[in-house]
Amino acid sequence: MTMVRRLSGLSALLLALSLAGCELPPRQGIEQSYALPTTITTVTPLGTAAAEQAAEHPGTSGIHILADSRKAFAARVELVQGAERSLDLQYYIWRLDNTGSILTQEMVNAADRGVRVRLLLDDFETTGLDAQLSRLHQHPNIEVRLFNPFVMRSHKWLGFFIDLSRANRRMHNKTFTVDGSVTIIGGRNIADSYFGATDDFLFSDLDVLAIGPVVDDVQQEFDAYWNSESAYPIDIVRSVDNPLAGSEPVEDIVQRYRSNEQAAKYLEAIEEAQFFEKLVDHKLELTWAPTTMLSDDPRKALGEAPDGGHLYPKLENVILQADQHLYLVTPYLVPTKSGVKVLTQLAERGVDIKILTNSLAATDLAIVHAGYIKWRKELLGAGIKIYELRPTEMQLTDEAEPAGNFSLSAGSSLHAKTTAIDGEQLFIGSFNFDPRSANLNTELGFIIESPELAAALEQTFETRVPARAYELVLDEQGELIWIERSEQQLIRHQTDPETSWWRRTYVWLMSLLPIDYFL
Repeated sequence: MTMVRRLSGLSALLLALSLAGCELPPRQGIEQSYALPTTITTVTPLGTAAAEQAAEHPGTSGIHILADSRKAFAARVELVQGAERSLDLQYYIWRLDNTGSILTQEMVNAADRGVRVRLLLDDFETTGLDAQLSRLHQHPNIEVRLFNPFVMRSHKWLGFFIDLSRANRRMHNKTFTVDGSVTIIGGRNIADSYFGATDDFLFSDLDVLAIGPVVDDVQQEFDAYWNSESAYPIDIVRSVDNPLAGSEPVEDIVQRYRSNEQAAKYLEAIEEAQFFEKLVDHKLELTWAPTTMLSDDPRKALGEAPDGGHLYPKLENVILQADQHLYLVTPYLVPTKSGVKVLTQLAERGVDIKILTNSLAATDLAIVHAGYIKWRKELLGAGIKIYELRPTEMQLTDEAEPAGNFSLSAGSSLHAKTTAIDGEQLFIGSFNFDPRSANLNTELGFIIESPELAAALEQTFETRVPARAYELVLDEQGELIWIERSEQQLIRHQTDPETSWWRRTYVWLMSLLPIDYFL
């Protein structure tokens, strides 16, 4: 009887925890806010320069490719330093490591100057940051909101499984908008590994800086997410037993980083970029092209997106228009049966399709690779060319190339997401070609109608990728072969190169499970 009572008590406790883990606080009283009117933002140096240049190119937006990781960081730092009215920042990951702390300190400096700062972060990757984010939120000019937050702050993993249907949907968008006039979107999160600021694991990634009409679309997207049912001010969800005293001040982290000799060289290198001065002086190299923003409705995070509220069908419609070439770059490729059908139908129509993704040795998410390996033979059999980037050969451009040219930064793992269609259109954004991006996470990207930029991606594929990636082919028996081009030699691998038996076995076992929808 005692055991029964104990089990009953345990069941009641687990039920209570489950209910607590599922219940978010009410949103009553949360004030809505919106992008500042153009009458305020266009009088700033950035706003004036952007408006003047856009007026010379009606109907188009100015696009600058941010391929080099250090220049991508420099652009963000300099834009924040030059901000006078507003910063609207939306990210999946914002780590308080070296680069994240520097950007955060610059954000605080801007707020001290009177700049209004709205920081919207997905809550999945904020573990351990409650105190620092709360400290920021206390600034009169800074508001921090968490998207789709966890109620259980100290044990998020438990809250994730208790409330899986909601917690499994994340905000993967990345936008960085300054004075309502300049925006940066793409694949990069805010962390050292995305900006080449560490000797450890690095991502090869891609962003675009934009001015012109598309910035207004990004501002409207930000407002929709900021005021959505899934966005909560951090002081509403933050645990009361997590005191501010438990956090290291951001300025201390920044000071410690700046005192490092290697960091000093990194900071010196980014200071040479002069993005702010070039943009204000109309000297930043821009490609002017009609640009359309694609994004998911924020209600997708609740499983309630209306018709037309999903990004993927719109992107698929653009891809289906291809009749000559399709070049696809994605770090995580989980095409599923429906995606394979789309690609094979295009190939049957005579479309030349080339795909660049991570090799098993390069990927940071081996479990996602499990959703890819089962489709390789079928894709190759349809005549689609597949390349898998090698982990130590990630530099796809010469340092001397202009920053506006298409390229990918050096790194240990591919993280860029871009697609070129018929040498006419280019997609760049946060969307991975996997079910998670299509069905669960929210995403954002640009369709850029620029033959110049689309052709640059195609040229990268033709001239650089074959020498820096494994090309997959089928032998006479229909088995996979990885071809490595090295110093005028062709090396043929019969298993995933540079991987252990354990890693290959793990991925194979995971590929047998019905988990593609979650990848």
